[in-house]
Amino acid sequence: MGLYFSKLIELFANWNEGNPSRILLLGLDNAGKTTILYKVKLNENVCSIPTIGFNVETVSPCKGVSFTVWDVGGQEKIRRLWKHYYQNTDGLFFIIDSSDGERVHEAAEELHGILEDDSMRGVPLVVIANKQDLPNAITCTDLIQKLNLEKLSKTQNKWFIQSACALTGEGIYEAMEQMGKMVKENQK
Repeated sequence: MGLYFSKLIELFANWNEGNPSRILLLGLDNAGKTTILYKVKLNENVCSIPTIGFNVETVSPCKGVSFTVWDVGGQEKIRRLWKHYYQNTDGLFFIIDSSDGERVHEAAEELHGILEDDSMRGVPLVVIANKQDLPNAITCTDLIQKLNLEKLSKTQNKWFIQSACALTGEGIYEAMEQMGKMVKENQK
């Protein structure tokens, strides 16, 4: 009887193995969310228009990692709908336009609003500091402070920040790999 239950437990433990992890891709409008998604999916730069609604793609950015990525529009009127995507999320990519210093405070408010939702408690966070190729880009060190990421150390959300350029792909795969590690660790 004990062997039967141990096999049943093993079956349920491995049931989700091989299934893609559900990952949200959020951030303010014009941060580069859709560009990042399709750079990973197609390894191409796509000309995108503002996302009204969402894009969803399954990607395998590195060996042993598979994500179903939900890229949800970032316009102000759409952001109130983000909460409808939180349920069963395994990880959150929050994309920052590093060259837009005027909107960093707004991005910080949105990020902390997301993480305060009960459905997002304990969900790993990778902040992608996009557009680092631009001359006025804010460094990751400064973004940690401006986004008040130190506050997250006191909560259940593990976080990581990665400088990136969606157009060249620089930093994107490193961010994906880090998310894979954090999601796997969180599922143990």
